[in-house]
Amino acid sequence: MSGGGARPLAPWRWLGLPMLAVMAATILFALPMRFNGYGLPEPIFALPVAFAWAVIRPSMLGPVCVMLLGLFLDMLWGAPTGFWAVCLLLPYGIVLGGRTMLQGQSQLMMIIWYVGATMLTIGAGYLLTMLDTRNAPDPLTVLWQFLATIVLYPFANQLIERFEDADVRFR
Repeated sequence: MSGGGARPLAPWRWLGLPMLAVMAATILFALPMRFNGYGLPEPIFALPVAFAWAVIRPSMLGPVCVMLLGLFLDMLWGAPTGFWAVCLLLPYGIVLGGRTMLQGQSQLMMIIWYVGATMLTIGAGYLLTMLDTRNAPDPLTVLWQFLATIVLYPFANQLIERFEDADVRFR
């Protein structure tokens, strides 16, 4: 069989491999390295894949994987259990609900939706942190995390483009 056709949409390909890559990148960026006194940014690497999974196709495994990634972030960053799972599942659900509107949209519209999902994730994290600690996080740090996560959109787009034709139900 030639490599020119669409590949089947196996769960390990569109869920498992990106999930492992997100975990590896998160661990790498969580290392305590300093360059001229500045640490590495802490983007939310799980957001691009959660966004892409909601756009690619609805699946029972998608939210479970998003929740597992959120729990992984909780353990790695020392957040309360379920904190990042809630912060990631909220935009996942909204993007999944708006999935039919996103099909066939321009690149600009996809970026706008991704920025909105990022704002929702960071905003939920900000509000939940304020409620948990009774203290507001540093807005500049939150802004840097927001911008670092926005820059990750090409990874979400690559995942979407790679698998958008793999499901024959949507051709």
